[in-house]
Amino acid sequence: MSDSSPLPPARLHSEAELARDALATPLLSRAVRLARWAGPATRVGAGGELVEEQLPAAALELGLGADSDGAADASEAWRVAVDTGLVEIVDEEEGTVAAGEDLAVVASGSPQDILGLWLGALDTALADASIPDIEDMDHLVDVLEETGEVDFSQLDWDPEAEAEFLEGVLGNLYLLTVTEGGAGDEPVPLPALAASMIVPDDMGEPTDDVLEQVSDAMLKLDDQFRLLTPVGLVEFQPVDEALMAEIEEGDGISEPDTFDDSDVTRYGMVRLTPLGLYGVRARMIDAGLDAPVVGDLADKGADTLLDGTSSFPQAAAQAEIEQWLAQREQLAAARELLAAARGADAGAPLRRLRCQQALSLVGREAEPALREVLDDAELGGLARVWLAEHGASDVPAPPESLIFWLTVDTIAAQLALEGNSDELQGLVEGLAAQHRGFFAAAWKVDHPATADVLEAMGRLHPDKKVAKEARKAAFKARSAQGG
Repeated sequence: MSDSSPLPPARLHSEAELARDALATPLLSRAVRLARWAGPATRVGAGGELVEEQLPAAALELGLGADSDGAADASEAWRVAVDTGLVEIVDEEEGTVAAGEDLAVVASGSPQDILGLWLGALDTALADASIPDIEDMDHLVDVLEETGEVDFSQLDWDPEAEAEFLEGVLGNLYLLTVTEGGAGDEPVPLPALAASMIVPDDMGEPTDDVLEQVSDAMLKLDDQFRLLTPVGLVEFQPVDEALMAEIEEGDGISEPDTFDDSDVTRYGMVRLTPLGLYGVRARMIDAGLDAPVVGDLADKGADTLLDGTSSFPQAAAQAEIEQWLAQREQLAAARELLAAARGADAGAPLRRLRCQQALSLVGREAEPALREVLDDAELGGLARVWLAEHGASDVPAPPESLIFWLTVDTIAAQLALEGNSDELQGLVEGLAAQHRGFFAAAWKVDHPATADVLEAMGRLHPDKKVAKEARKAAFKARSAQGG
């Protein structure tokens, strides 16, 4: 995931909903139960872990089995209770504990307080997910006993690199979730997610070595997502056991893009939960990334709204604008939007496009604001469009110069928003076909983007003759503008 590209805004559930989800997660709910269960007789080791003799009782309290898995789950829940402050160590030498101050948050804290506890539990779960498997850990203990220190190079394990890899995977999963046209709420195949971390963007068909790396990463992610499911970060369908055996025997996986629908689910599927989306975003913000959320601009001015949504996908911009309008009286909002849409800078066409999008959501109460700008060179065109669409009477016909100006402004906005898209190519073809002599008139349009728009039309139009005509018009426009 690139740090330089702005992230699309996330659409989060309310904090109250997320807090309820957090308290219902297996890991945090178990930690709370153990914190309430702990008493004067509870004993912990030097690292705050429950002593081994008490693990069966802790597992029983949680309704877990008396086997090693039950003990492991109880141990993890206890570690979360200590890490999040639900339990505090009273006497390290004696190994005694008491309920922590944060235990009261569960019953009487705000949603934000509860989410703070959950983020602490997430930190613990992510740290656990970055630790190598038990065989490697046994070797780590041997090394520690022999040398008195840990040499991670002997483990072929770099804790920092492992943590960065997992954070990168979650970042890519987040991006797939919030990007328009991405996965959205649909699960992502595990090989595709692994490939997003391994396969270079400019690589054609992956080599056998790269596919082997993808297989290894997929198996690692299978283990990690199993560990991250109890904290509520993801919903995960593990890799099919039979397929897992095939991969471990060395058969590897096919090229990630070649799965059919009947096979792909066997390779594992994962999606961020609403709580997971919140958690990954919180970690991004802590890391200094700009991770916007729909609703961030609701209390800002119209100028900030139009500029801020300029890079948003269409659906996210719509949701942001709806929240902004919900807090305002419609006529006043329309006047503020129109004032903010003025300008001759490079971002102005896209601001006006977002202004049109916002005005499409207001009713006839806003009509006076639109009539007030009918004679405005920059806003008169969109005002006429709005009034006509709302069935207003006595709307003056636009002069031809205004029609051409609005056309250039609209194409400039689409170029800024989508680049050379198929939709824009269709618009360009339609304009050239419907308006004979379009380019002869268009180059004279007094708009800062006229030459750029005509050059783009020359690139986009498939007819070489028409494209040449557009480029000639662009040259004339640039000469007229002194450029």
